[in-house]
Amino acid sequence: MARLPRLVISHQVHYLSQQGHDRQPVFRDSDDYAAYLNWLREASRKFGVAIHAYVLLPEHIDLLITPSDEEGPGKMMQWIGRYYVPYFNRKYRRTGTLWSSRYQATVIEAQGWFLECCRYMEMRPLLENAAAEPVDYRWSSYAHHAGVQADPLLTDHPQYWQLGNTPFEREAAYRQMMERGMSRTEIDRIGAAVRGGWPLGSDNFKQELEKRIQRRITPARRGRPPAAKSLPIGKANKAGS
Repeated sequence: MARLPRLVISHQVHYLSQQGHDRQPVFRDSDDYAAYLNWLREASRKFGVAIHAYVLLPEHIDLLITPSDEEGPGKMMQWIGRYYVPYFNRKYRRTGTLWSSRYQATVIEAQGWFLECCRYMEMRPLLENAAAEPVDYRWSSYAHHAGVQADPLLTDHPQYWQLGNTPFEREAAYRQMMERGMSRTEIDRIGAAVRGGWPLGSDNFKQELEKRIQRRITPARRGRPPAAKSLPIGKANKAGS
């Protein structure tokens, strides 16, 4: 399925993903992860991009963000690349590009999908056999949402705050959601949206987006359009008589 030309809308939640060139590792040790997070923290503040959730895996990164303007995510990722890629290349004595040609961005309907995307993101280490439990993986936002350790990089989204009236209630509710896991249907739907760059949400949400930006944001149907049905000759003659 063809990808949607990258769509970024201010003050709207996005699932942003970027992977290493030819799926090569982009993090090799703890210092690499820490360095990337430091530059991510600085860049997100510099370009007005709120980070709600993240996971850094050896070959790719996933972020859940809300930009204050359409240029913010692109400037943020470009700025990080100008620092992280030279750092990585010098350290490992390599040359050339590190990331794939472009990051992927998927617009998310917060109501109904923000927490699902957050859980999906923080479950990626389990899905990719990088950890046995979410809390065992250091390089994600799970520890923050579960109340293990506050993360200054993150800006809590209103959907997370609706989980409870106190931090304790929110953290307990989030842990329970993670313990319930996710269905294969939910995982596949989020994964397909992220890979294709197609908005994730209700039909009404997608229709409102199309009206707002005046362009198609859903996949076109495959194959030729169905041929017009014709009446049998006898019926056609009667219809024309």
